[in-house]
Amino acid sequence: MSNENSGKMNSLFVAIVFPLVLIISVCIYMFVLGAESNFQNGDPIHGHPVETNPGKLYATIYKGGFIVPILISVNLIVIIFAVERFITLARAKGKGRIDSFIVEVRKHLANDNVDQAVAVCDEQQGSVANVMRSGLERYKTVLYDATHDKETRLQAVKQELEEATSLELPMLSKNMVILSTCASISTLLGLIGTVLGMIRAFSALAATGTPDATALSTGISEALINTAFGIGGSTLAIIFFNYFSNRIDAITHGIDEAGFSVSKTLANRK
Repeated sequence: MSNENSGKMNSLFVAIVFPLVLIISVCIYMFVLGAESNFQNGDPIHGHPVETNPGKLYATIYKGGFIVPILISVNLIVIIFAVERFITLARAKGKGRIDSFIVEVRKHLANDNVDQAVAVCDEQQGSVANVMRSGLERYKTVLYDATHDKETRLQAVKQELEEATSLELPMLSKNMVILSTCASISTLLGLIGTVLGMIRAFSALAATGTPDATALSTGISEALINTAFGIGGSTLAIIFFNYFSNRIDAITHGIDEAGFSVSKTLANRK
């Protein structure tokens, strides 16, 4: 699949995921958390949560307000794109260990067996192998080109490696911005929901005219549900973002090392 088609597929994937996740989250909020069986007298609006779990927990989360489905959406988006990044980076890494692959290619290049090195790239697959293969194909083209001097041939191979690298790198970091954004906004959304919940709790208490510790504590616990969801989503997003960033750095280092190997082999030829 070309990079252009891959980009279109990714844009379509994102365009489908976001509204679909929001719809699913609203349905979970309305029909699972807000089920009548979770509330006393079957009244999700004015009724208190039932005394037994999981109905009590579901009803308490439901009372967190309209921010809850948004936070559920953020958490689902983090999980979905974490799975997407895991699959994509696993493919980009290739079938075997990157360092072992580079060592094997170097061995074949040292023996002037370029075709075997290309075959190893085809077997390995992934971003590092794609860059290495592009460099080797160009290497084969200019190796015995008597119309250009050694420096010109070396420059042509380096340019091919740079172009191949520029095509592979965007795929590695694609959608990482979604994880970083979720990490930033999840906690803020949770705090907004908590503040709104606290306002509702104190407003209801003021309307009764008499202090009610039970009602106040219930209102605060419902409001803090949003904070818990927000912090949980942010924590997940940060963990996944850092994990995938390390994997991307390892693959990028492999790409650089692969390019250096091809260039060095050509430079050392007499």
